[in-house]
Amino acid sequence: MMRVLGRVTSINVRKVLWALDELGLTYSREDWGLPLRDPNVAEFLALNPNGQVPVLIEGDFALWESNAILTHLALREGKLLSKDPAERALALQWLGWQASELNPAWGYAVYALIRKAPGFDDQGKIEASMAKWTAKMEILEARLEGRDFVAEGGFSIADIALGLSVHRWLSTPAPKKTLPNVAAYHERLKVREAGAGWMGPETP
Repeated sequence: MMRVLGRVTSINVRKVLWALDELGLTYSREDWGLPLRDPNVAEFLALNPNGQVPVLIEGDFALWESNAILTHLALREGKLLSKDPAERALALQWLGWQASELNPAWGYAVYALIRKAPGFDDQGKIEASMAKWTAKMEILEARLEGRDFVAEGGFSIADIALGLSVHRWLSTPAPKKTLPNVAAYHERLKVREAGAGWMGPETP
């Protein structure tokens, strides 16, 4: 049985759990990551020297980086990625964009407004983070014009990552620009049985 090491409050862990549920795969999960269990110990660092969650374990094989895990699962099972090379590349493009462009934009705002982290109380920085986040969400809004999912090949691992990001956007208690395509996309993803369980209230 596969094992997933990571706390469910991590959006990156939820990406992997959603994918596993979409694929109907059996797995167990172990709490790792602060404040539940410090990953900076020899046992965990032997699996991921970065001390970050999630880690997927299959026998002697350990894999870290959530997007690498999503890609591995999709390719192994032959699902959640188009067999058309161009469409597969587009899905992977948007998967990478979620990690490299969208996630960094929300950093300060999420720490301030959702996690209530000490030291993240500068209103100017909150507003700047929200402005950057909004600009990235407007890119997604444009991409979803006339589309159900980000790639033409149908629902993919990119939609898992982006769906959780959209859920975080909509759950953040701050004034936000209305993005109708994004809102409709969120509703489409919420009705998926596998996704519904991982799109609950945002927690620190």
